[in-house]
Amino acid sequence: MVESQDSAAPRRSQRDRKQVKHFVSTSQSPSKRKRADIGDELTDLSELDDAEQVRDEDEEDADAEDESDHGPDFNAPVTKQKPPTTTRKGKVKARGPPPPKKPRTTKSTGARAAKTQRGPRPKAHKPKAANGDFDIAKLTTEVNISTDNHLFNTILNPSSALQSTAEDFLDTLSRDSGPAQAQLINCILRACGCNDSVDADQVVDYDGVVDTLDTFTEGLKQENSPVYPLTSKLPAFKRFRTSLSELIERIVLAAAELGTLYTSDLMTTLQTWVVAMSSSQIRSFRHTATVVALELETALCQVAAAVEKEAEILGRQREGERKRKANNKASGVREKDLEDKFSAVRKRRTALAEFLKEIVDGVFVHRYRDLDPNIRAECVKALGAWFTYYPAHFLDTSYLRYVGWVLSDLSTPVRMEAARALNAVYAQSDHVGSLTHFTERFKPRLLEMAGGDTELGVRTAVISVLSAIDGHGLLEDEERERVCLLVFDTEVRVRRAVAVFVAGVWTELVEERMAATTSKGKGKGSDKTKARVGVKALAMLLVKWGKALDRTLETVEEESVLSGESGVVTRQRVHPPYMTGADPRSRIVLAVEALWGEVDAVGEWEEILEVLLLDHSAGGRDDDMDGADSLVESARNTVDAAWRLEEVEESVLLEVLVASLRRAKAIAASGKKGEEEVVTSDVTRALMKGLPRLFIKYQTDEKRISDVLSIPPLMNLDLYLEMRIINAYAGLWDDVIKQFVSHSSQTVLTRAVSTIRHLLSATSLANTNNTKILELEDDLASQLRDAVAGREEIEVASFSEDEIIALGAVCTRMCVLAGSRDLTSWMEEDEGGKQSSAWDIVSALVERGRLGYKEEERMIEQGLHLLGLHIIWKARRLPDAGDEAADSNKLRETLREQRDSLLERLIEYAVGTQSNTAEGVKRAAFQNLMNLYILFCPTRPDAEDGQRLPTEVLALQLDDEVQYRCAGFIQATIEQYAELLEDDRPSEELTERDDSSDDQEDVRAVKNVKGKGPSKTRSKTPAERSQPASRASLEQEYQFVATVSPFLRAIRAGAVHVKHGAVLLAHYGRLGPVFDLFTKVVVDVLREEGMYNDNGEVVVDVVTQALKESFGLLLDSVVRSEDSSVSLAKQLASTFMIRGAQLAIVRRLDSQYIVRMHTVLLTWIIKRISTFDASKNKKQKANAVLFFRVLSALLKSVESRDALSIKAHMDQCFAQSKIEIPPTSKLWEPQRMYEKKLSSILTKGKARTGGKGRKAKGATGVTDSEESEPEPQPEPRVEPEPVEDVPPPSRPRPRPKPVRRPPSPAEMSEHEVPPSVSQEGEDETQAAPRGKSQPGDREVESPVEAPANPRTVMEVVAPTNGNELARKRRRPEEEMEVEESETAGERPSLEDVDLGEETSQAQNLMSEFIIRRKRARH
Repeated sequence: MVESQDSAAPRRSQRDRKQVKHFVSTSQSPSKRKRADIGDELTDLSELDDAEQVRDEDEEDADAEDESDHGPDFNAPVTKQKPPTTTRKGKVKARGPPPPKKPRTTKSTGARAAKTQRGPRPKAHKPKAANGDFDIAKLTTEVNISTDNHLFNTILNPSSALQSTAEDFLDTLSRDSGPAQAQLINCILRACGCNDSVDADQVVDYDGVVDTLDTFTEGLKQENSPVYPLTSKLPAFKRFRTSLSELIERIVLAAAELGTLYTSDLMTTLQTWVVAMSSSQIRSFRHTATVVALELETALCQVAAAVEKEAEILGRQREGERKRKANNKASGVREKDLEDKFSAVRKRRTALAEFLKEIVDGVFVHRYRDLDPNIRAECVKALGAWFTYYPAHFLDTSYLRYVGWVLSDLSTPVRMEAARALNAVYAQSDHVGSLTHFTERFKPRLLEMAGGDTELGVRTAVISVLSAIDGHGLLEDEERERVCLLVFDTEVRVRRAVAVFVAGVWTELVEERMAATTSKGKGKGSDKTKARVGVKALAMLLVKWGKALDRTLETVEEESVLSGESGVVTRQRVHPPYMTGADPRSRIVLAVEALWGEVDAVGEWEEILEVLLLDHSAGGRDDDMDGADSLVESARNTVDAAWRLEEVEESVLLEVLVASLRRAKAIAASGKKGEEEVVTSDVTRALMKGLPRLFIKYQTDEKRISDVLSIPPLMNLDLYLEMRIINAYAGLWDDVIKQFVSHSSQTVLTRAVSTIRHLLSATSLANTNNTKILELEDDLASQLRDAVAGREEIEVASFSEDEIIALGAVCTRMCVLAGSRDLTSWMEEDEGGKQSSAWDIVSALVERGRLGYKEEERMIEQGLHLLGLHIIWKARRLPDAGDEAADSNKLRETLREQRDSLLERLIEYAVGTQSNTAEGVKRAAFQNLMNLYILFCPTRPDAEDGQRLPTEVLALQLDDEVQYRCAGFIQATIEQYAELLEDDRPSEELTERDDSSDDQEDVRAVKNVKGKGPSKTRSKTPAERSQPASRASLEQEYQFVATVSPFLRAIRAGAVHVKHGAVLLAHYGRLGPVFDLFTKVVVDVLREEGMYNDNGEVVVDVVTQALKESFGLLLDSVVRSEDSSVSLAKQLASTFMIRGAQLAIVRRLDSQYIVRMHTVLLTWIIKRISTFDASKNKKQKANAVLFFRVLSALLKSVESRDALSIKAHMDQCFAQSKIEIPPTSKLWEPQRMYEKKLSSILTKGKARTGGKGRKAKGATGVTDSEESEPEPQPEPRVEPEPVEDVPPPSRPRPRPKPVRRPPSPAEMSEHEVPPSVSQEGEDETQAAPRGKSQPGDREVESPVEAPANPRTVMEVVAPTNGNELARKRRRPEEEMEVEESETAGERPSLEDVDLGEETSQAQNLMSEFIIRRKRARH
């Protein structure tokens, strides 16, 4: 023992030098491993001064191991083979096992000498740790945090043994509590980023804690944002939070086990310091102290829970002992012993309760509402841990209410932690009784968050909470239904999260129906019965939730209409109710995808099919249905009431069947190889029997038959041939054809054609396919000829209403089929002239379009589409352009004749002046007109192989007159769509005030200039009102897009000249985001025209016309803001240049076109202003002046010489119009801003030509940040009296040394600015924010122009001292700073300010600037 103590003495002396003395245990440790671990860790975390100290550490560790007499003899030397500069576990992984290591511990001389010869090698490998690199010296250079605290260094080291550290700390605490507690508090200070320390006396001076912390925080206040580990992104601090929590937990648990927690003042000291630090104004102190306090509370909860359990056990033992005492009086000793133990436990429980209350009252109740959301999140997270560790104390309303309050926190992480905490609360079934009041109070908020929180993670977490609440039976039926509606949500994560909740509701309903079935005396239900009941329950729930969702949407829309908001819903999360049928994105499909795997009935498509095949109409038998024996037998069974379907349930279940089949195939496709084939075969075999019966059962229901027609594409048709049931395949063809020729719904026809395409893709069944498709074509031809009933003059013949409907249906069927199949030969078939061809009949029907009959609109519209598709299909069959064969020429001539005749009708119907065509016919004619001109456009590029396109022989050129008419048609379409988007105006119409005073008009103009927009009483824009996705609005938008998009494609293809794109550009920002995407295509075409085709004239024409028309909407009171015109100008400005890498300008539009653009627009707007001024229309005049905001957005590519021309033209126009601009009128602020930007461009141009150095380099172009530069060539100013504390230039510079002598004339001649001798000025320089450029930075290094005023030069050359020289030299730059700091609207023009006013204003602004600098420094 003596030798061991002697060997430990020099280790303490060495650690004295490292300032970690208080955490070294001098007593002989009972565990040799613990001694070795401590030695390794302390060596890793210390900075070694030289190699000799490293050798001494090895010697001490080796001696300590030699003196150990217990433990595994083989492990001890292996542990000490590692050099002391590395971690205990990570050295082998980091450096590998080099051979020289083992002799290093056994050979005392040779190995150590070799180690000393290596020099810095141990330091190079010292940072290696188990989890990565750890270099304490490198960390010191990265952050300004001292590493003189052993506990702090241990936390930083990811491979340190925290349990040993905690035990050593408690050992030291038991011997000398003052230094140990000081080290713990200093560790917390280092975690705060503070390098100050407390000693053993200060740490227990509880009355002086606040004063000490105030002293520490004063130093940290000098740093704007001090780095501290909890928020630092450095890799060294990645695990700091976890290690800190673990160390605190181990210290508290070990102290409780040893009894130190109750006998020492450790907790008192910690609470005193941490509570005081948690209320600091410094964020690092407040955050770190809060985390430490919360981790202390968490550890104390674990201790308190263990003590509580111990007390419970002792209580039971006491009760048992008392019962035994009644029978045996000799048990008094044991009872007394139990009483003593219980008394000790009671004391510990009381002490722990005080500790817990102190932290909650001193830290948590203040910090859970801290300004920093991170601190609030930490508090809520810790509260959730307390609920888990010590529910007996914390699962109370007084603590639960804090979680309920933060459910409405603005910060997403805080709400997320609250949801997680509630998950932990409701997971504890033993304490549900204490949660009833809390649940009733905060259920509405939880339901609101589940349906409408802005963060998906929060919504899913809250849904999990609601599932737990429902598991305890605390949700009402209406609330459960509200949660279940989220299964139709548009977010997939929400649907998947609510699937568990829905599965619980479905299971409960199945059990109820099964219990009802069993109670009727039918015995225990079989698996088949349970499966059918599950299918019935699923259909019931989907129908119930669908109706509830529809009612909710209708209620919301009605309330919105009544409030005058046109159904605007801020956050519409549910799927639109019109999405029905087995569409891939329908509401039922979304539900099936979400419930797959959670609800068994969703994946049991065989049971669903079997239930659907039953006759649910009367609950009787199904004897009249044909099919396989097993299915007929199943159908003949009486349909039990437990699974009898209603009509609407049957429809929904049919959608579920289609979605389930698709889902099953999709999952099989992503599974093992061959699994998809097996599943598809199973599906096909089942559908071979059931699909014909589904056709028979639902053939008269349009909606259901469309779902049934979606099933055949899921089948493997080759099985028909393999199973040799071609007749069944032919029967499937017959069923599909029957539905196609008997229905006229667009949905049914589209699904039928999709099925026909799938059937035709089965090449193994080509004979049957060819026969059936010919039958279909013959049926269509017969229907068409029967509908016209042999009339000779179809163009003028009269048709009954039924005949018109029949013709419309036939044309629709042919059009849908022609969209996917070439019907040109069938269309031209006339049987050798014996009867009219389909082309002739349809052409004659289309001729009736000029009559304008509304009831014939659909027929003619579909006929036009059919004829257009015929031309497109026939153009696809055109031979090559070089083929001059007779058949080829005949084909071309036939196509030319048919195309020209169709184009004549299309032009007449779409843009003609004599036709009385219906609106639908006009739209269809316009779409086909654009498509045909795009197809035969002469400017189309060649084919990919370099040959000429076949359509080049039949090229078409659209006349200019027709192009203008098409542009007019688009303009009319846009206006009609805008009117549809317009709401009924509020009852309180905005009245136009014609005020006589200029001030009121100026105030209104200034509000618009500052971007605050129109008044609150304005009606919403069409883009805002189009947000609710009702079916009517979507149909209108689809119709509008279908009309405009062909015109846009024609512009892109070159069929329509790009100048007509101004019609679209003029309405940018008015009709919603989809329309704005259209205009971007026009902008791209304009850019190509100007940059690559050298067609700048077109760019000028389009830009000027578009901006005039766009701003004309404001002048005509169509729109109430100029924002859309400004946004359009910014988009059009991108056509003036093309930027490449690093924003370098690759191409630029010729400057003459940009100048012409500005001059044309200036001439136009100034004339309008003059007109309004002459008519005394002040409101329109104020609106017209706002056009200068639009012009300002076009200045980005203007150069200095162009700016001079534009400014001269503007001045000339104002002079000719005799318009005077008051220098202080707010009305003309947009014009002054525009003129200021022009002047700034002039200044930059002069700087490029006359400046030097960095100024000349930086002035290569005009950016947004440079658009507010001062006016060029300011008038000479009278120098004010020197101000004593003039701030130096704001650019960060090295701190100059004081100069105590006046500068020599030689120095002045070299134009060197002498440093200021004012120490206060130096301080101001240091106080300036680093890395932030201040106004005037560029002028400090290189002024715009050299001073040309003789008086200014004289002042610079002949100063009286160094300070005055510096002030005089800085005067031009300071004046520039003053001009830049003046806000828009406050600075008068240079021409209107006399010299005296300018001097006083500059002096006042400079004084204010100096005062602000001083405040920033202090």
